[in-house]
Amino acid sequence: MAAAFAAEFLARAKEKAPVIVETVKAYCPGACADGSGPGGPSEGSGLRSGTEMSNFQNYTEEGGYAETSLTNGARLERQGSSVEIDEFGGKGNEQIDEWQAGWNVTNAIQGMFIVSLPYSVQQGGYWGVFALVFVAYICCHTGKILVECLYEYNDRGELVRVRDSYVSIAKVCLGSKWGSRCVHFAQVTELLMTCILYIVLCGNLMVGSFPESTIDQRSWMMIFTMVLLPCAFLRDLRSVSMLSFWCTMTHLFINVIILGYCLLCAGDWGWSKVSWSINMDKFPVTMGIVVFSYTSQIFLPSLEGNMVDRSKFHCMLNWSHIAAAAFKAIFAWMCFLTWTDQTEEVITNNLPTRGFKIVVNLILVAKALFSYPLPYFAAAALLEHQYFRERPKTIFPSCYYIDGELRVWGLAARIALVLSTMLLAVSIPYFALLMGLIGSFTGTMLSFIWPCYFHMKLKWNQMNHQQICWEVFIIVFGGFSGIIGIYTSFAGLVEAYHLPMPPIPVLNEA
Repeated sequence: MAAAFAAEFLARAKEKAPVIVETVKAYCPGACADGSGPGGPSEGSGLRSGTEMSNFQNYTEEGGYAETSLTNGARLERQGSSVEIDEFGGKGNEQIDEWQAGWNVTNAIQGMFIVSLPYSVQQGGYWGVFALVFVAYICCHTGKILVECLYEYNDRGELVRVRDSYVSIAKVCLGSKWGSRCVHFAQVTELLMTCILYIVLCGNLMVGSFPESTIDQRSWMMIFTMVLLPCAFLRDLRSVSMLSFWCTMTHLFINVIILGYCLLCAGDWGWSKVSWSINMDKFPVTMGIVVFSYTSQIFLPSLEGNMVDRSKFHCMLNWSHIAAAAFKAIFAWMCFLTWTDQTEEVITNNLPTRGFKIVVNLILVAKALFSYPLPYFAAAALLEHQYFRERPKTIFPSCYYIDGELRVWGLAARIALVLSTMLLAVSIPYFALLMGLIGSFTGTMLSFIWPCYFHMKLKWNQMNHQQICWEVFIIVFGGFSGIIGIYTSFAGLVEAYHLPMPPIPVLNEA
């Protein structure tokens, strides 16, 4: 009966989907509806979105992989592959509109790490809420100017797309040797740190769900790493993507449930607890958390290139960041008002009844496990392209045989990559500190400093004084907050190593 009902529901939803989309489009601003607004020429190729961080996905039919947005245009065609698939899982003759592009950006900047944002309000009060909006504005701006760096005027005064990736921009601005290396290092670091965060989050959620268990947080991490070992055998991400899509939908539903619970507790909200004071020992870490939650610049050049109408890119980026900023600020603010000083690093650990908390946390654990393969697969592809493409291109031979099968030592290297993320997670099992460190390091470089520097270097003669001052401010602000955030995060980690693992309070069942 349940299966029949579900099938009928999905069939009706499929029939109604086009009508719903057209209705929503009718109420959207004209810039997104008619294609007005700045942007490049409207050509490009396909995308199939659907998962948080699905923008890192690429494979070819027959089990290979072609190119990811993070490889920045480099061909990664495995021997034996034939049909090229773009970095989003679509075939080359498929195109995306601004709605699909906006879905991918939203997934990247509004993922499951939102559960840590109420912690930023705990440490910064109203300044934490302001940071969630201000950083969104900066990241939206830097995303636009980064894409502008892809274009130059030709001899006839026409705007032409002469670059196709973050790395190609870096090569022009930082040199062909160091530009590529710097961006690749930042990308791989961000991807692997994201994998580590998923493992740490799983351990944190399980300890919060079963605090009386004899299995501690580090042991939970090791257990889940064993579950993740099959990622080393991945040939493509199609099956994982579908599962991750439904987990993403479930996570959005959980966010709505948490907000609903907060509204039910509105009569007991601690309005006086939200202040203008800042905990200077912790707030720089939370700034790193906020920056990390908005990092999407890695794949924006590839995303813009795949849009049917690139003139709608700015509008798409504006509305996706407005929606993300509004939801994040409201979510973090309402959650802190509900739990005030008791706010945990992961907000679901504050849920009132044990049964409710266990169900929510287990769903989030499943979401984290299904999200792990996406950044892992992209990081492995980047490393293979950089170091394993046969001599003299790289210092190591290819990981694959001529027929496209993975060599034994290549499989061992992939397994070692999974285990290395576990070892780092076990070594640094502090979710907020680790997330703040990543945001302060790679987040500020990829989202603040490099886009502005590249834009000023390439477009200096076309910029007015106001634009120059604004982008210099972003560089200074990003550099200062990044340095302070890195220092504070490291200091917090050093202090944490002298303390036992933080206990999770045991709540009585309702």
